[in-house]
Amino acid sequence: MNFWGIINLKLLLDVLFAVGFGLLLFSRVKEQRTLWLLRGYLFLVSSAWFIQRYAYLPLTSKLIDAVVLACSLSLAILWQGELRRLMELLGTGRLAVLLGNPTKEFRATSTTITQLVDTAGKLSQNRRGALIVVDLGSDLRPEDFLYSGTNIQAQLSTDLLINLFATDTPLHDGAVLVKGNKIISAGVILPLSRQGISRYGTRHLAALGITERFDRCICIVVSEETGTLSLANQGKLERPITSSRLQELLVNLIGNQNSIGINKTSLSKNALSQKTNPSDIISDINEEESNKSEIITAKKD
Repeated sequence: MNFWGIINLKLLLDVLFAVGFGLLLFSRVKEQRTLWLLRGYLFLVSSAWFIQRYAYLPLTSKLIDAVVLACSLSLAILWQGELRRLMELLGTGRLAVLLGNPTKEFRATSTTITQLVDTAGKLSQNRRGALIVVDLGSDLRPEDFLYSGTNIQAQLSTDLLINLFATDTPLHDGAVLVKGNKIISAGVILPLSRQGISRYGTRHLAALGITERFDRCICIVVSEETGTLSLANQGKLERPITSSRLQELLVNLIGNQNSIGINKTSLSKNALSQKTNPSDIISDINEEESNKSEIITAKKD
């Protein structure tokens, strides 16, 4: 390969990387105002590069450089949440999440939506507080929570969810994590949001907190005081909503955000999904929690 061939190959790779990075950046921007800010910033950077490269305007070039530097610092402050999420995803190796390519474990069926809506409706009628996190592709891990809760690994069912949020169970104050058609864990403690502290209770702040950090998860909230249903998505809370509105939102979000649509194919059965009786699972949880308490007491003694 001659010299000019190497130059052309480097130029081609440079263009491909730049275009790919630009498309990834624009695809991650959700809000219209943020998109406008990004476009304005890129216009300033392009102008500075053009003036320095092709025009001999030293005073104008220095002025634009100063503006670009100030804008860079401002954007770093405005987008600190997004930058933190980006660093977390890169640091934990979740490139599939960054590229928006969720794996099969996050795929849900229409039965999932029906069970979630039925559970929320029944809990709302009984004014029983609940917090259900539905992972749509963020690949939530134990280190993403303040406390990862108790491992459940059971098939999703309305009866089991209602039993997990019963006031006489040790896990009812925490959140339940759902992936696809499975309940992964219960009693999860979520990070709280700093917005709306004076307006919302702990459950709603927790729902906002987890959806602010991960844009491919949603959180269903049932108020213990009023029985009001709410849905948190991308750091925004829609409340109050009816069961029919919740079903509509879940159909749109689970279908669109995973880019899979709602299918009715049955999930493959494995050893972890053999437990389908809620009373058996709850008794196992209670036994596990009591064993933990005995161990802690023994250590204290």
